Amino acid sequence: MKKKIMDYVQECEVSLRNKHQNLAPAGLLQPISVPENMWTNIAMDFIEGLPKAKGKDTILVTVDRMTKYAHFFSLSSIYGEGGSKNVCVGNS
Repeated sequence: MKKKIMDYVQECEVSLRNKHQNLAPAGLLQPISVPENMWTNIAMDFIEGLPKAKGKDTILVTVDRMTKYAHFFSLSSIYGEGGSKNVCVGNS
């Protein structure tokens, strides 16, 4: 009888769809602090693998988390992540 139950549970569509998660609860959420001034807390991301246009194939996206202003820099893939500091400082 135990084998029949195990076979039924393994083949039952409802049992296959309704599985419980094996993760512990995440706990209390921690609020993110609000920045005091503009451009003191930024987020940066690279969009790579684009078709070349005027020798550029990468976009560096920089977003101010307070004002949600964004700056977009077109780059060649030679800059990579190490050269992003020079690009931002040189274009400011």
